[in-house]
Amino acid sequence: MASDPGPVVQRARLTAELQRIRRDAGKTQEEVARALDWSPSKLIRIEGGNVGISTTDLQALLRYCGITDETQVAELSTLARGARGRGWWDPYKQDLDPAFASYLGYELGASFVRWFSPLLVPGLLQTEEYARALTIEFAPNAPVAEAVIEVRMMRQDKIFSREDVPQQHYVLDEAVIRRRVGGQRDQQIMPRQLNHLLELGSRPDITIELIPFDKGSHFGMRGEFTILEFVSGPAGVLFLENVRGTDLTVADSEQIASYLEAFDHLRQLALPEDESAAFIAAIVAQMNDGEAA
Repeated sequence: MASDPGPVVQRARLTAELQRIRRDAGKTQEEVARALDWSPSKLIRIEGGNVGISTTDLQALLRYCGITDETQVAELSTLARGARGRGWWDPYKQDLDPAFASYLGYELGASFVRWFSPLLVPGLLQTEEYARALTIEFAPNAPVAEAVIEVRMMRQDKIFSREDVPQQHYVLDEAVIRRRVGGQRDQQIMPRQLNHLLELGSRPDITIELIPFDKGSHFGMRGEFTILEFVSGPAGVLFLENVRGTDLTVADSEQIASYLEAFDHLRQLALPEDESAAFIAAIVAQMNDGEAA
């Protein structure tokens, strides 16, 4: 049985289905709203995912569009109830970038994750001490820093405890593993983080590949990006993160396709999975040798 995809993905699935059902019935938004005695803006907001829909309103909408199959009605009603739920990240929203908070909702229900990072270990792969060392620098305010660290650890738990853990493919620039994050406080933070990457990379649902410096410049130097894909849900999600801020794009097929193509090109520059693991292990050995010296 698949895990609960969370309210964001359930809302996306529901709105896509409601739009399809209305179009298949040959009805315009104005016709449906008039027949159900709704304002047109109500249906527009429902189909846009901006507001939820009650079970009563949903069933009235389905009857008007000719949907009477009990199983289908029950499935859509379940989606409607799930879409009105709260995400696990909601208590932390005041401390999170709005685009990132929305991204977390999509990530929870993703089936495939493709992630390129030029500088930092991706959030889903970070150890708590690595995350803490970063957050102290980026968010020195203690309460905010603790909230960010807690969100990062909970985020990992929510993804890796799923019954259907998403397939994850990470491509990292060599800079990710070279910079000794946390070294001012503990020289072993980075070696432990790299060993954690090696452990995660041995999982069947995780692929980690590395682009060495000697491959030269590449598209990924523009900044970090993540692409989410779904078996059932939005057509795709693109999340961009760099020094200028964050940007979340949902179901823009042209832009997502361009980043999928870029990801494939980055993969061609990267070392194969086994060679990447050997490269990371060699860096761990160098760090440990340097400390011993």
